[in-house]
Amino acid sequence: MLLRRLTVAALSAATVLTAAPAAAALPAPAPEPVPSWPWVPLPPVSPAGEDRLTITVSGSGDRAADGLHTLDCHPKGGTHQKAQAACDRLDEATRYGKDPFARVPHDANCTMIYGGPATARLTGTWAGRPVNAHFSRTNGCEIARWNNLLPVLPDVAG
Repeated sequence: MLLRRLTVAALSAATVLTAAPAAAALPAPAPEPVPSWPWVPLPPVSPAGEDRLTITVSGSGDRAADGLHTLDCHPKGGTHQKAQAACDRLDEATRYGKDPFARVPHDANCTMIYGGPATARLTGTWAGRPVNAHFSRTNGCEIARWNNLLPVLPDVAG
């Protein structure tokens, strides 16, 4: 009896295996629809080579540094005075999981050192992500944040 069951099982398996090519000729079932909720839009991604920032500086005490400057990287260009060095610094500061334009956390303990009235605003696209960052030198944390992006931002003295 056991031998008969094994023989029937083997024949059934052989039948399924030989019928498989015929089953492959059947049309594939339609894919299930992707649920529309929750839908989270992704940020726009710029094409490769479109790392472009507009830098607006005021109150630096240097007429050449104040004003509107453009910085294009990959390839380098724009009106920035130190475009190559600025692009190199941004490349160094850009690491997975770290935003070179991130704000100082609200709960940070910052020294109450005033670094002067200089302010800067950076807008545009960097590494495929939109940039809209404001920089100042109002305390030790903001000064360190500014200095971290030298020479993208001008070197100013308080």
